[in-house]
Amino acid sequence: MHINLESDYAVRIVHCLATEVGSGNLDADRRLDAQTIAERTSVSLRFTLKIMRKLVAAGIVKSYKGARGGYTLSRLPRDITLRQVIEAVEGPYRFSRCMDGDYSCNCNTTSECPFRSVFDEVTRLVTNKLDEISFDTLSAR
Repeated sequence: MHINLESDYAVRIVHCLATEVGSGNLDADRRLDAQTIAERTSVSLRFTLKIMRKLVAAGIVKSYKGARGGYTLSRLPRDITLRQVIEAVEGPYRFSRCMDGDYSCNCNTTSECPFRSVFDEVTRLVTNKLDEISFDTLSAR
C-alpha cells in the first residue's frame, strides 16, 4: 500500500519549503518560485503548480504574486504535520471506504460489518502517527 503520487510530491514540496524556512520565523524574503521548487523536488512544473494550489487552499502554503512572488509556508514547520499535507491533496484519510458514512459494504450479515471496527482502529493508528510527525522533525533527521 502506498500513498498516492500527488501526496508523495506534496510532502516533498512542503519539506523543500520547510528547509528554506528552517526553524526561524516565516520571512517573506525566503520565498521560492514554482520553477525552483519543481527543480529541487524533481516534480514537473505543471504538477508542482497543481499541488501548490491545493496546499494554498488548505492554508499550509502562502502564495505571493508579482515579480517578487513565490511561495512560502504559512506556518512554521513545527506546526505542519504529515497528515495535514496528505489530507490537503487526498482528503480525509480512511483505511477503507468501509469507513465512509454513506458506504454500504453488503457483507450479508445481520449486524454491523465485521471489518468496520478493525478498519477504524487502523485508521486511528495511522492518523495519530501522521499527526505526530511535523516538518521540523523531518528536517532534523
